[in-house]
Amino acid sequence: MGIEYDGTAYNGWQRQRTGLGVQELVEKALSKVANEAIETTCAGRTDTGVHATGQVVHFDTSAERESRGWLLGANSSLPNDVNVVWVQAVSDDFHARYTATGRRYRYLILNRLVRSSLFRHRAWWVYRPLDVARMSAAALQLIGEHDFSAFRAAGCQARTAVREVSSLRIHRHSDWLMIDIAANAFLQHMVRNISGLLVEIGTGDRDPAWATEVLESRDRTCGGVAAPAHGLSLVGVEYPAEFGLPVPPTPVLFPGAD
Repeated sequence: MGIEYDGTAYNGWQRQRTGLGVQELVEKALSKVANEAIETTCAGRTDTGVHATGQVVHFDTSAERESRGWLLGANSSLPNDVNVVWVQAVSDDFHARYTATGRRYRYLILNRLVRSSLFRHRAWWVYRPLDVARMSAAALQLIGEHDFSAFRAAGCQARTAVREVSSLRIHRHSDWLMIDIAANAFLQHMVRNISGLLVEIGTGDRDPAWATEVLESRDRTCGGVAAPAHGLSLVGVEYPAEFGLPVPPTPVLFPGAD
């Protein structure tokens, strides 16, 4: 299944002991359609307040339903800020997390003197002018396979901090900046920490070369502040073509943008 959600009201994707995760709502909705208990596995465990337009999950079931039945049945039981976008049967060797070959995130920034009441939960408001050229120069230093220890959360449980960033682009549309990043996988808070670093460089507080210094330090305390969660969205997960899954385009996350 492809799933999108506004993460504002949730403690991330994962089912929680305290608080509410999106996973719990999705599993309850699917269990109702299947008339049996359903457990899901996701491609990326988004954090509290993070959104998704391209989350992918898989689940096993003995229930036989048409794709339309899963789609409409699940959505009828989900709140308005969570919905299933597509459904497709897959072979037993598919795994939402482990067969994924890449993931894409977009970080959205409103860069103007005045805040936005409409996008207060969807974009980071940065009132100081941001220089996209400086940010782009810094971003180039982070592309490739590196040890991203300096950009992982203190509680990150990944066995290795080595990740391969295939693309990291910053582009502006009027008062809006978008940081688009693609990698084979991400560490906890990695995109938010990279975004925070790029903004600090964009304001002129740091030189673009600081990106390399932080990367090579492998020390999170050297990397500045993390960007707030509400500007981040998981926009896509890539899989081998053999599975034949839909490949949705990177979405427009605000009016008038490309």
